[in-house]
Amino acid sequence: MKSSLSLHIPSLEELWYRQKIMQDPSTMSYNRGYDLDFAGYDKETGCIAFPKQTWADWYDYFIEREPLRFYAYVVREEDHTFIGEVNLHKTPDASWYEMGIVLEAKYHGQGYATEALRLLLTHAFENLKADAVHNCFEENRSAAVRTHLSAGFTEYRRHDGIVEFLITREEYFRQRTAGSQVPAAQPADVSKNRR
Repeated sequence: MKSSLSLHIPSLEELWYRQKIMQDPSTMSYNRGYDLDFAGYDKETGCIAFPKQTWADWYDYFIEREPLRFYAYVVREEDHTFIGEVNLHKTPDASWYEMGIVLEAKYHGQGYATEALRLLLTHAFENLKADAVHNCFEENRSAAVRTHLSAGFTEYRRHDGIVEFLITREEYFRQRTAGSQVPAAQPADVSKNRR
């Protein structure tokens, strides 16, 4: 089955989309109310400022920094629309990559999150040769819990209202061999500045 999504490494000029989602209270509501140490973070809305004058430095830090870091937009193939973002970064004090996924609020509940997460895992294990991928978030975020389980993660541990998920390289390839729904994405699935 052909994926309805792909990953796209944005150009510097395409960072307007990241700015858009970081400033959307509906999309960023999962961040609301926490004491986060991010420049430009608004505790009331969960939004994070991403002004244009910071784009070049951000871009230099995140883009083309594999295998330490990977960042891409999630693109809906049927109309080449950006619908969110994903990222990976190597953890210096653990044997895994931390990951992140943010889908624009208007695309929630349409099955895109699991597919996007599977694409990210394909990139992590097949391109970056990751040993494992880890994520953690509040245990009351039931949709995020379901998405991670659907994508093949297992619960690693719970503590203080936080649930941690992990998938190892062996688990990923075992699921692929067993015919799970993890897509067989190839390196070409990550486009670089194709627009």
